[in-house]
Amino acid sequence: MKEIKSNNSARHGGSVIHRADSRGYFNHGWLKTYHTFSFAGYYDKARVHFGMLRVLNDDIVEGGEGFGTHPHDNMEIVTIPLYGSLAHKDSMGHEEIIAPNEIQVMSAGTGITHSEYNASDKDPVNLLQIWVFPKEHNVTPRYDQRIFDLFLMKNTIFTVVSPDKKDDSLWLNQDAYFSLSELSEGKEVEYKINTKGNGVYVFVIEGKIQTEDETLGKRDGMGIEDAESINVKALTGSKVLFIEIPMT
Repeated sequence: MKEIKSNNSARHGGSVIHRADSRGYFNHGWLKTYHTFSFAGYYDKARVHFGMLRVLNDDIVEGGEGFGTHPHDNMEIVTIPLYGSLAHKDSMGHEEIIAPNEIQVMSAGTGITHSEYNASDKDPVNLLQIWVFPKEHNVTPRYDQRIFDLFLMKNTIFTVVSPDKKDDSLWLNQDAYFSLSELSEGKEVEYKINTKGNGVYVFVIEGKIQTEDETLGKRDGMGIEDAESINVKALTGSKVLFIEIPMT
């Protein structure tokens, strides 16, 4: 198993930057995993969470491999496949395949068990798995997933997860919003905070952007507090994830 420990986070006023190459990294052979925040065998006291955002893992799972049945409780879990497909099975009776352009949300609540395996025997799957602390504890566990049209995200910001099913989004048990944007080079968008006091974690899935006078590249992340809106300009064709999250 190969491990790379991160450097400390870089802070700039009311923001914190996590460069892609500063993330915790483990190579388990069947799994290559990058941790933006402390997780499993990776710990950095400066990078435990950003507000209610607890985990942002970037996983590559080899064909025919996966995570065996394991438990969760009192956590909101969002899964975003980037390429390949993921097979999901849980104690609520769901057996699903999650593919790119689909997003999965689970409220673990009082407790669930589930497994996640690469749906292919030969091709890898790359996914983001994101954990958010819940607003209400010990709720009845819940599962949902949905396909989203990439056209809805083109050169705009489209909400895919929210606390109020905004714009046909998936529902999350927290005052949090997940939004995606597919930007052409030179395009600029403005993210407007939905709830006063929330922070925003900007994660560059692909490409290179400029925001808050900083340049962020592929898999860089930036947590921004005390803002009413955030401007993002694509320096190349880019795909960006915005996670708006309560800070307390």
